[in-house]
Amino acid sequence: MPLIEIRDISVSYGTPLRPVLEGISLDIDEGEFVCVLGQTGCGKSTLLRLVLGSEPPARGRILVDGIQHHQPDRTRGYVPQKYALFPDKTVLDNIAFGLEVCEFSLAGRLTPRFYRRRREFRREAFEYLRRIGLGESDARKYPDQLSGGMQQRVALAQALITRPRILLMDEAFSALDPGTRLGMQRLIRELWKSTGATILFVTHNTHEALSLGTRAIVLARETAGSGSRVMLDLAVPEPCREEEIPRLVRRLESVSTFSDPEPASALSEKW
Repeated sequence: MPLIEIRDISVSYGTPLRPVLEGISLDIDEGEFVCVLGQTGCGKSTLLRLVLGSEPPARGRILVDGIQHHQPDRTRGYVPQKYALFPDKTVLDNIAFGLEVCEFSLAGRLTPRFYRRRREFRREAFEYLRRIGLGESDARKYPDQLSGGMQQRVALAQALITRPRILLMDEAFSALDPGTRLGMQRLIRELWKSTGATILFVTHNTHEALSLGTRAIVLARETAGSGSRVMLDLAVPEPCREEEIPRLVRRLESVSTFSDPEPASALSEKW
């Protein structure tokens, strides 16, 4: 059984309703690194929110391990484009926060057990701090004292510390400078291999998708008034040789608009 089953999903927004996603069906196996590509407004972020469980589809259903989820939980970690860090918490407290809210209610945080567990959470947060390449001196800093790349590392640790089976990343590296972005790409590949998590990674960057993913999915509209469909589902060679990337980039970009799409049935390929 696939870890994630997406069955005939459709979503529309606005008044009058405008279709965003239309008839999306996908199977994603455990341990895959799936990159989702497409033009702005094609529904990439919407697809991530549906898998997260933060909004329902208008039609169809999504199953995780055979179960339909109607709200986010610790099985799915989420890293947004804008760092979702608490400005009034230190780096260490930001990382440990997910463990605290997963185990304790607001009332539960007034008990002696919470304070004992909190010390354990902070020790675990220190371990994740080291894994993302930050030092002990960074633990006491606040988000506004960190660079953009450092903040994104903290957001990644914040998502990973609850050990989600699925990690959802929504253009998480797009605001970073090229050097920092390259470092983050290396880091997420290392963490993916060491944790075994299943990753859905939204990006506009085709080269990034081919460098990171085991699979690249392109969403695009067949006509200007339709919702996006899966126009290409490409298994990326592992490892993807540098000389292969230009050809694969052209293949991905050839189906990213609705201007002259090829039939979706002709575009599901194994390389």
